[in-house]
Amino acid sequence: MTETPAALREHHHADVSGGWLRPAVFGAMDGLVTNIALIAGVGGGGVSPRTIVLTGTAGLVAGAISMALGEYTSVRSANEQIAAEVAKERRELERHPEAEARELADLWIARGLPEDLAVQVAEAVRRHPEQALRMHVQEELGVNPDEQPNPWAAALSSFLCFSVGALVPLLPYLFGATSLALALAFGGLGLFVAGAAVSRFTNRRWWTGGLRQLLLGGAAAVATYLIGALIGVSGGLG
Repeated sequence: MTETPAALREHHHADVSGGWLRPAVFGAMDGLVTNIALIAGVGGGGVSPRTIVLTGTAGLVAGAISMALGEYTSVRSANEQIAAEVAKERRELERHPEAEARELADLWIARGLPEDLAVQVAEAVRRHPEQALRMHVQEELGVNPDEQPNPWAAALSSFLCFSVGALVPLLPYLFGATSLALALAFGGLGLFVAGAAVSRFTNRRWWTGGLRQLLLGGAAAVATYLIGALIGVSGGLG
């Protein structure tokens, strides 16, 4: 069977603009690592299962809200910065179209395009102001002004995925179990599955992605468990 070239297929590249995938991935990973480490820390201190559930739930709610607000602010600020740069480039194109066309040609020449061809294409682009603006922004800023991520989508994605990730290590307690080891095992499984799922977008081996995330989250859990055990045994820092 003859394979259709990727260039002839629509959407043959993954979404790398960061609209929803990045906050979803970071949200889920942060939710898992944060609550696994939190539960390990308080559990290591010898508190009751009820206290662990209360602590984990508070961590879920506070973390999800913080992630959503942070993601919204980050994406909106980035979009506003890009909009300001686009407006600046628009003014330059209106005031100095010849100089801007030469700047665009020089960029292409530096990448190996013949000078006469680069100048010819830049002049052709200059005759279409909106296309010229888009081309200058893409070449000079490395962004597409028409494909900026939605801050609300990023915030909602981050909120939901953090909540789901943070809920995983709490599930055994919510179903009546009282074993810290079981909760951490659930969290470890969630880390492995999340890491393996992300590998689908990065072309890594699924088990490599899963193990990497498991090791990173496990290191955080061990650190907080040891701190919790130390404080719990010593009766506090004060």
